[in-house]
Amino acid sequence: MTIDLSHVHTTAAQADVVPILDFGSQYAQLIARRVREAGAYSLLVAPDTPIDVLAQLKPKGIILSGGPSSVSAADAPVCDAKIFDLGVPILGICYGMQLACELLGGRVDAADAREYGRARLEVTHKGGLLAGLPEKTTVWMSHGDQVQHLDKEFDRLASTDTCQYAAVQHKSLPLFGLQFHPEVTHTPHGIQIFRNFLYEICGCRSSWKMSNFVESACEQVRQQVGDGHVICGLSGGVDSSVVAALLARALDDKLTCIFVDNGLLRKNERALVESTFRDHFNIDLKVVDAAELFLDDLKGIADPQEKRRRIGHRFIDVFKREATKILGPVPGDAPAQGTKARFLAQGTLYPDVIESGHGHAGTAANIKLHHNVGGLPEDLGFELIEPLRDLFKDEVRKLGEVLGLPSRIIWRHPFPGPGLAVRIIGDITPERLNLLRECDEIVLEEIIANELYRATDQVFAVLLPVQSVGVMGDGRSYESVVAVRAVETQDFMTADWARIPYDILATISNRIINEVPGVNRVVYDISSKPPATIEWE
Repeated sequence: MTIDLSHVHTTAAQADVVPILDFGSQYAQLIARRVREAGAYSLLVAPDTPIDVLAQLKPKGIILSGGPSSVSAADAPVCDAKIFDLGVPILGICYGMQLACELLGGRVDAADAREYGRARLEVTHKGGLLAGLPEKTTVWMSHGDQVQHLDKEFDRLASTDTCQYAAVQHKSLPLFGLQFHPEVTHTPHGIQIFRNFLYEICGCRSSWKMSNFVESACEQVRQQVGDGHVICGLSGGVDSSVVAALLARALDDKLTCIFVDNGLLRKNERALVESTFRDHFNIDLKVVDAAELFLDDLKGIADPQEKRRRIGHRFIDVFKREATKILGPVPGDAPAQGTKARFLAQGTLYPDVIESGHGHAGTAANIKLHHNVGGLPEDLGFELIEPLRDLFKDEVRKLGEVLGLPSRIIWRHPFPGPGLAVRIIGDITPERLNLLRECDEIVLEEIIANELYRATDQVFAVLLPVQSVGVMGDGRSYESVVAVRAVETQDFMTADWARIPYDILATISNRIINEVPGVNRVVYDISSKPPATIEWE
């Protein structure tokens, strides 16, 4: 079995590496983030990763994640028992603890009742993994099975009222197990547990630093590109902006960025991108005004999926045409003599890799079929460059700071690929786009002015297909309704509506109704995800 670890940057070789065997836990990415926040480099690998491949990483420790399976199930994921022969500390969490204990002679059975939620942990063995924890603390449980019997080779470190082996340690092997989840915020001392494992048990240093990543990533890009040329699709969002800034440092005149103005952008979006990248970073930036083409495609189209499909197809057509102008014809379309080597840079992040099923074989569901990992069609003839594919979103923002990007770019809220088309419910027209732009600008102005932009994760306006009765002056009016959406989230997989103070909402409503002709009613969306999504379409 061959496993490709080439995507692991050379920085990982300079840092202390702690691989995480992912058994399908919904919290696996969160474990990786906690490890990186503590200064070690983590990556998710398949449970059946061969021992020699793990050894190539020279791990300082290994973490076995939780998972939805029962260790007694016939198709339960397992790891090679030789993992204990590597001689490095191992931390098993939930399913990972159960599997490790069973491999070493323990017995795992169904608990009397599935335990989900907060539990009171009583620490019976202070020091080591649980050093610095109070005798009684709160932890987060999520399991149906639990370890029911261990032999004399294990010491019990902590228990709860319903789980006698809530934390354990092997006497002769550097193996530790936790039935609860230290990675979630509902376990208040979880960060301390990770720090104990990484620093006191594994001997890690705080060696995973973004400043080191910059140079190693640049060198890797230079080696990959050689004498070729890179095209970067620049949207103005955080990910593509950081990619562009990184490549500008690495490649100089071997980089061209393409910004497609599809007519579905926020107010002044194009000007911000041009001033930032053409003027500040001196990047070769090609701005394509394709608004008329996109809007023609969207005439009379109200179905959100059809909007996305048409926008996606048109973007590919426009992008391919512009790339051909820069690099020459696509091999296969015309004789390739004289064409430059073709590379396409994308802002793929580590969660995208995992959620698209490319991170490791067999455990990641293919969730984001539409994402950049799926990519542009292969017939464009590009070789992909994804310099951020090992990073989480918060790490990308740190990288942007190191590269000197302005804070208004680094901390931008996400903006959907189809733009305002999925924030206008119903038909897309120039008039409705302009109306929404003005409303959205007011919403963001007030959020920023009241220092709520960094406290929220996504804030925007939505134009509804509703004509509402109102009173304007001495007469009745039938005009548009605008919804304001503001959410707080850690991972965008779940989100809660933001509790914006009433006086700020009142100011937003008054300004929109008074300053934007055609709107006479503003509503606030108080739906959480799930069951609602963040975007309306």
